[in-house]
Amino acid sequence: MTSKTIKTPTLLQSLIPLAFLIFFLTMNVKYFGDDTLSGANQIALILASTIAGLIAVRLGYKWLDVRVKVVNSISSAMPSILILFLIGSLAGTWMISGVVPMLIYYGLMILNPKIFLFATVVVCAVVSLATGSSWSTVATIGVALLGIGITLGINEGLVAGAIISGAYFGDKMSPLSDTTNLAPAMAGTDLFTHIRYMVLTTGPSITITLIIFLVIGFRYDFAESQTNVASVLSAIQETFNISPVLLLVPVLLIVVIVKKVPPLPALIFGTLLGAFFAVVMQPHIIHEIASGFRAPGDPEGSYFKQAYMVVMKSLFGSVSITTTDPVVNELLTTKGMAGMLNTIWLIISAMVFGGIMEAAGMLAKITQYIMKMVHNAGSLVGSTVATCLFFNVTASDQYLSIVVPGRMFSKMYRDMGFKPELLSRSLEDSGTVTSVLIPWNTCGATQSSVLGVSVWSYAPYAFFNLLSPLMSIFMAAFNIKIRRFSDDNTPEHTHSEEERRDI
Repeated sequence: MTSKTIKTPTLLQSLIPLAFLIFFLTMNVKYFGDDTLSGANQIALILASTIAGLIAVRLGYKWLDVRVKVVNSISSAMPSILILFLIGSLAGTWMISGVVPMLIYYGLMILNPKIFLFATVVVCAVVSLATGSSWSTVATIGVALLGIGITLGINEGLVAGAIISGAYFGDKMSPLSDTTNLAPAMAGTDLFTHIRYMVLTTGPSITITLIIFLVIGFRYDFAESQTNVASVLSAIQETFNISPVLLLVPVLLIVVIVKKVPPLPALIFGTLLGAFFAVVMQPHIIHEIASGFRAPGDPEGSYFKQAYMVVMKSLFGSVSITTTDPVVNELLTTKGMAGMLNTIWLIISAMVFGGIMEAAGMLAKITQYIMKMVHNAGSLVGSTVATCLFFNVTASDQYLSIVVPGRMFSKMYRDMGFKPELLSRSLEDSGTVTSVLIPWNTCGATQSSVLGVSVWSYAPYAFFNLLSPLMSIFMAAFNIKIRRFSDDNTPEHTHSEEERRDI
């Protein structure tokens, strides 16, 4: 009995699921507006996955084999899902402990409104550079900065764009970042050669970004913000015990991350630290929230019981703290782990789509077509950028957008005489920074959920993320500082795998 012949998908067949996905997502934005993450986008991805699955079966693939790929795809996203759960819990304990309100309070007192956006980029860049994690930066300092910006009357998408720009600059340039280590590993160069070479494109991109935010800040109308700021400061001070001691929580978390503690244990440490400070520093907050759990006439119970219930609730569910200011009330609401479920649903749906597209060879077919357009440095880097963006859209994972194009293009870069750092830089300039601009990508879904700002709202203002791939293409197109083996009399032949590992 002969096995069924498996056919290679055509370019048209490969594009059909993607076309349907784009159609569904467009309709969702049109009819659901900012509420697409509540289920509409997830269903769009499932419907597009169904179409991809039907094409895969028609090509001769067995469904069980396709399902294995789907399960592997979802498995690759599990670290991100676990981190996302813990970020939800961390946000809860940092709110009831007064850490986030404290950061907002001191930030409003220190930061000049006109340089706030500029300072936001710088602060997030420094923290992310020190920690190597854009996710941790956005979930901690970023949340506080968003609260400050909203209080100042600045559009939340604009503030989120500044946060994302700074956080992803630091993530991209930090030797502690996983993507900064992954890109040179895929290309066949060393870490610090990769970082030094990235300065040529990253430096101009972040400089232009800072100038744009500085200009916006000086042109922004803050006429009504001073009254609003005074009201917010008063409400926070009346509600929480604001003390510099609370700064220990973010500082200790940053120290732990810098010490290269893995993300999950680091976030658990930060979450528990927030819970401890909540119990010690904010007993009146514990009492107030706990009173909402009791039915009329029920006894109050011991402080231990109240603290246990409030901390637990902040870890897994919604907690709201009421103040005298409605603006502050909106800022002081967290949803714990449960608040991340829609985002996790989206990520799983996206990984199903990417898994089926990869299993049926449709992703490979599209990228092969892109590679046919390569003729020089400009088109080579442009094709790399387009491929990384394509994998961020379809595979929905920034790591895959670095790993797969890195493997695909490494031989072509060497055959054309370009040094591997050109490939590693191109991977970071596109794969790392554009992931957060895709709503259903693990990065876009996470940052949108953590900040409570839709990707569509902040993407136009994430100037660094938008400029980075364009700067990479520009430098290559005009042959600016493009490194070739011939430049230092190194033979242009390809390196063996052993040689590449020793570079």
